[in-house]
Amino acid sequence: MSEITKIPEVVLSSSSGHRRMPMIGLGTASDSRDESATKTAVIEAIKLGYRHFDTATLYGSEQALGEAMAEAIQLGLVSREELFITTKLWCSDSHPHLVVSTLKKSLGALQLEYLDLYLVHFPVSAKPGKLEFPFDEEDLMPFDLKGVWTAMEECQNLGLTKSIGVSNFSSKKLQNLLSFASISPSVNQVEMNPAWKQKKLTEFCKENGIIITAYSPLGATGASWGTNDVVNNELLKQVANARGKTVAQVSLRWVYEQGVTLVFKSYNKQRLEQNLQIFDWSLTEDDYKKINQVNQRPWNKGPTKTPLDIWDGEYNIYE
Repeated sequence: MSEITKIPEVVLSSSSGHRRMPMIGLGTASDSRDESATKTAVIEAIKLGYRHFDTATLYGSEQALGEAMAEAIQLGLVSREELFITTKLWCSDSHPHLVVSTLKKSLGALQLEYLDLYLVHFPVSAKPGKLEFPFDEEDLMPFDLKGVWTAMEECQNLGLTKSIGVSNFSSKKLQNLLSFASISPSVNQVEMNPAWKQKKLTEFCKENGIIITAYSPLGATGASWGTNDVVNNELLKQVANARGKTVAQVSLRWVYEQGVTLVFKSYNKQRLEQNLQIFDWSLTEDDYKKINQVNQRPWNKGPTKTPLDIWDGEYNIYE
């Protein structure tokens, strides 16, 4: 059996009761939606030391993750208290009157009494009942951020989730949310990697006590929504070769050194092991000189088939 790695943790905001979150999590978004593969990967990840698992209503992986966790707990591999589970509210459910009931459905699929973190997946609302990505612009509805967030706060107050947060929110949208929130978002999950460094957003979140979780820290290679801009980058390959590391390890270490948590999807046991081997070394000044030269090109433009500026102009900030 592989050695269990102790993953560092970060403390979420006081509004979350100082909840501790592992800095690395396993994502379960997959084009194939292979429940058997998800269950196997989650069990193997738990054996390696992973404790944070990230899913969403949209991913269709909540049930498989729930079954895997139940099996792992039954086998004595882990306790519920050791696990940190995140899921997300999809756009078609992002209406004030649907938030609590949607979370309860997710809890049922996950076989859990409570979540550790519940996120608003996008700052967008769509017609109820359409669980798809991307969706047509005609399905868009006005997004009642204040109403949705009040319902998210109710979820936390009811004990259905320990913490609440957002995903794909710009600095401007976070500032608007903070202006009226009774419970501040503990996390903002966004795309972040050496090819999209998110400097402005990182600074804003640090100033306001919001933890950033980086999704696609490796660029979501092989997925329909991702690119190969990270794993095929020649500068990152130079750093990796010089250090005797993989490009993935260099990229994950870079994210980690920004003080940012991260989730990535890999169902390959060898890569699951390799991706945990980033804690006993550091990037050098020369490494950073190369990484800072990586061209910046984000890919995630939003959940619709037509252009939708949810990034408030920050999408084009590359410096």
